[in-house]
Amino acid sequence: MGPNTRRHPHSYDQAQPMQLRHLAHKAVSTGLQEPASSPSAALAAPEQQPPAGPDLRSVTASIGMLAYEWDIATDRLSWGENLREVLATFADVDLSTGRAYGERLGAQSATSRFDAIVTSAGRDDGHGVLYNAIYALAPPRETGGGPLVWIEDCGKWFAGRDGRPSRAHGVVRVITERHEMERRLTRSAQFDALTGAMSRALLAEHSLRLLGQPEKTRKPFTILLVALENLFALNRTYGYDAGDEIIVGLATRLRANVRVNDLVARYAGNKFAVLLENCDVEQAKASGQRLIEVIAHSPFATEIGVVSVSARIGAVVAPRDGRSPAVLFQHAEEALDAARQRNAQRLVCYATSLARDNGRLHALQISDSVVSALNERRVELAFQPIVDAQTGDTAFYEALLRVRLADGAIVVPGDILPIAEKSGLVRLLDQRVLELALARLRADPSLRISVNASVATLHDPEWPDWLANATHVYAGVADRLTIEITETTLIDDFDKTRQLICDCKRLGIKFAMDDFGAGHTSFRNLRLLDFDFVKIDGVFIQNIIKSEDDRFFVRTLTDLAKHLGLKIVAEWVENEATARLLRGWGVDFFQGSLFGSAMMASAPGETLDLARRA
Repeated sequence: MGPNTRRHPHSYDQAQPMQLRHLAHKAVSTGLQEPASSPSAALAAPEQQPPAGPDLRSVTASIGMLAYEWDIATDRLSWGENLREVLATFADVDLSTGRAYGERLGAQSATSRFDAIVTSAGRDDGHGVLYNAIYALAPPRETGGGPLVWIEDCGKWFAGRDGRPSRAHGVVRVITERHEMERRLTRSAQFDALTGAMSRALLAEHSLRLLGQPEKTRKPFTILLVALENLFALNRTYGYDAGDEIIVGLATRLRANVRVNDLVARYAGNKFAVLLENCDVEQAKASGQRLIEVIAHSPFATEIGVVSVSARIGAVVAPRDGRSPAVLFQHAEEALDAARQRNAQRLVCYATSLARDNGRLHALQISDSVVSALNERRVELAFQPIVDAQTGDTAFYEALLRVRLADGAIVVPGDILPIAEKSGLVRLLDQRVLELALARLRADPSLRISVNASVATLHDPEWPDWLANATHVYAGVADRLTIEITETTLIDDFDKTRQLICDCKRLGIKFAMDDFGAGHTSFRNLRLLDFDFVKIDGVFIQNIIKSEDDRFFVRTLTDLAKHLGLKIVAEWVENEATARLLRGWGVDFFQGSLFGSAMMASAPGETLDLARRA
């Protein structure tokens, strides 16, 4: 030990057990016990033997830990006997000094043992100060090199007379596999697995960093929200694999046509965000127009051949258009929505406008109306029959949301749901609709009803418990209830949706996939989900007599559903020719104006009898 090193009463070093053994030996040799020849000594002797404790060296060795002691004053570094087993790559390397050990530190290391000791919080009060560090060791080239070895280093340092670290001891263990797993998990959260582009969350972090720069030196930056046009049509025409290839190709093309310090992020689905540093409004317009031309200039190569695509862009310039990432993203989406309008320019830069302000005012008015309707029990149901395709008899009804305004006017879902979703009211509407449906089922034991559930409701962690309690209150009706969820909902969180379906099915509730064919559900995912029905999107049904493409697509969907043993509902069946064609393909149920429009319900206590009214 160095001259400035002092041993502390609670320092667990090798000297203490040796001193204890020496004192015990001395006690025996000086006769501080009865002679072994006496009977009492023969009985007492075993009691005086200290109980056998664990062999700490074998314990640490068995779990891959290697002990060390570092005399910082002299830089002498001593290791435990299992050095070769734990640090096999460095077994023949000089690690006898702190300097020699430090020379093995990999460049990727964020810290070192020395840094951890110097920066550890607290002063040594005689008990030592804890430290912890994770770093990488680089195998020496003279021994063949190799991959980095990641180390977790835990220990205590003790101060010398000057109060500075003079001695340290601790343990190290190899955590290379754990570090690689954590690195992969971190990367998967920060970067899109398909394209390699950064995530929206990471883009927000970069935006926040730029917004936080001092005002005197802060430069404007631009976010371009780039969206592929007609991705749904591309997926439908060429297949989802080709669609993925186009998305990957778009990410590659965007990265190749921006500056080295600009960023490309996968924003959502078919949308990418491009962050251009030191870029004002005029430069944003020029850059956005150039990217539109680059995307459209040459087709994208896919496994099924080359495919031409086009894009539209919404642009915002910070901090002019927003002083937080959330506001910037919202304004970029508004600009992109404007660019997607019919006959609009492909590139739209965000600007506050009277029309948009009026739109916000309208949204506030709608939100207030929804809140009032909920509070005053003016949320009602309309029922549309779903009939057996063979007999024409009503099999069940779809319960549809209707909101009665204070003046008596009726509002349909399409006028309020988009605003209700943005304002967070859609879950309350879903809950009220379900309560009304359950009450109707209890009032009429012969009735079967399906209701719609929004994405916000499905992802509400409290909804499964609420639903279980509701079906308990309205006992005996769960098996006559079907919940419809849209196919596009599955994309947001497939595993969570799958678990939710399983939980609800245990209650006896049935599930239907609504708008089947409009989303991105693969055969594999559809097979993994326990649906009872699929409802083919009416967009494909309404022109089925005239459109050969729609006939081919719907026939494919029906064959797929029948192969999986699912019941099929065709929406928007409006004429007998369509019904006859679908009936021949094996569709089980029809819904549409040919069999009855949605009708407002009678009083809650009365039996529902819409079949005759339809």
